[in-house]
Amino acid sequence: MALTSTNPAKLYGLYPRKGTIAIGSDADLVIWDQGREITIRNDMLHHRVDYTPYEGLKLAAWPQITLSRGEVVWNGSRPQGRPGRGQFLACALPDATRRVKHCSIA
Repeated sequence: MALTSTNPAKLYGLYPRKGTIAIGSDADLVIWDQGREITIRNDMLHHRVDYTPYEGLKLAAWPQITLSRGEVVWNGSRPQGRPGRGQFLACALPDATRRVKHCSIA
């Protein structure tokens, strides 16, 4: 979780609103079907582009269900979310870039 969620949320100043499964946080969850082998084809993707650089890539898993803010937005075969349901989250400065108030050198 640190590699794909927590650390990126911290890097962009979104933690703990994002990047953790905790009370008060906005966790988006994906449950993967690890027994499902699939080959990516552009016509199975839900985007408005006529190509994908991943065409022909074989995967050993596929998302079974995706939850966003507690709502199912992917049911394993097609999108379920309403258009426009996304929310803009303003980034803050990550902790590593904030000014240190004072520092003493020993």
